[in-house]
Amino acid sequence: MTTWIILGVILLVVIYAISLYNKLVKNRQMVNEGWSGVDVQLKRRSNLIPNLLAAVKGYMSHEKDLLEDITRMRAKADEAQNANPETRAKAEGALSGGLLKLFAVMENYPELKANENIMEFQNSLEEIEDQIQLSRRYYNGAVRNMNVSVESFPSNLVANQFQFTKAEFFEIDDANARALPKVEF
Repeated sequence: MTTWIILGVILLVVIYAISLYNKLVKNRQMVNEGWSGVDVQLKRRSNLIPNLLAAVKGYMSHEKDLLEDITRMRAKADEAQNANPETRAKAEGALSGGLLKLFAVMENYPELKANENIMEFQNSLEEIEDQIQLSRRYYNGAVRNMNVSVESFPSNLVANQFQFTKAEFFEIDDANARALPKVEF
């Protein structure tokens, strides 16, 4: 009778360990899925930027430095595509800041506001930025769940045994991107 009880307890522990392992695998897949969503939106934005810059260039010839800066930032963001989330977030945050500057400067050009192509690009870019934010939130939620599973007891025992590691959040370090806009009346 004691042998059956011991075997039953061992069986329950094994089943629980398998359950924890499967939860860790699921969380890792959710992180990968979330990162894939962020990546797709960032690529969409990266592909749209040259079209926007080409449309704006004719109107803003004396804003050449800003346009060149955005081109450089886009190239750095493209180079960081295979980097870790922290490095990629820095590059993408700088690009977002550059685009905010571009939109602020565009406000001073009434003929830009009236140009349908530029307005379409701007609306598309705003939509993509919204999608990036949604994707980033999903990814960061998946990272949070994964990190909780990796760090909390008893799942950390299974995580350590099978080399599950914490994932990195996708955070914007650019203070300008985090700052609240000033509204003046």
